[in-house]
Amino acid sequence: MSHLPTPGDDALSEETGQHPPDKAGQSLRITEIFYSLQGEARTVGLPTVFVRLTGCPLRCVYCDTEYAFSGGELLDIAEIVRRVAGYRPRYVTVTGGEPLAQKNCLPLLAALCDAGYEVSLETGGAMSLEGVDERVVTVLDLKTPASGEMERNDYGNIPRLTPKDQVKFVICDRADYEWARFKLDEYRLVERVADVLFSPCHDRVEGRELAEWILADNLPVRFQLQLHKLLWHDEPGH
Repeated sequence: MSHLPTPGDDALSEETGQHPPDKAGQSLRITEIFYSLQGEARTVGLPTVFVRLTGCPLRCVYCDTEYAFSGGELLDIAEIVRRVAGYRPRYVTVTGGEPLAQKNCLPLLAALCDAGYEVSLETGGAMSLEGVDERVVTVLDLKTPASGEMERNDYGNIPRLTPKDQVKFVICDRADYEWARFKLDEYRLVERVADVLFSPCHDRVEGRELAEWILADNLPVRFQLQLHKLLWHDEPGH
């Protein structure tokens, strides 16, 4: 089931990428809810329900979900959980856009955990992780220099990460790779989280090239390709 964005008077702020506070209660603006294979991170390849929230304050040069910047459908948390349950999943990923740009993302995460799912949160690293349910696996995407949004990284999130969480770097070029290596050491990420993920930016650096850099430096990171791009080429709903 997919809910693609439609224009409306209640579209997200062009300036902040955040939706205005919802006065009706615990509702969120949702771009789509769909069932697919997890394309990356530790649960790659596993059937997963994705809840894609609308809106993002970042504008990364390689963004593949620009359709989630605005529009969407306003749903309350109970309805979101009901729709997720229809797929009978084990894994649920809350993503965006930037899901934490909507304040009611936090109670949504808790509600999905309460429903018994293994819940992950995909976040771009510019929004605080404070208040995220401790049962949630956070996949924190630290923005590299070539993303165009490196200055937006909130490094105050690093101490909030736990041993079950993951940190992702999307690598666009050799300079990004060297920057990510530095952050790996600076924050002792390998000791802090379950996995550090290095992913080649689609159409910017060859996967084989990044793999060879990792092997040459014997980095203790997990190389990954984005499975969903290989299978469905960024088609919404997959």
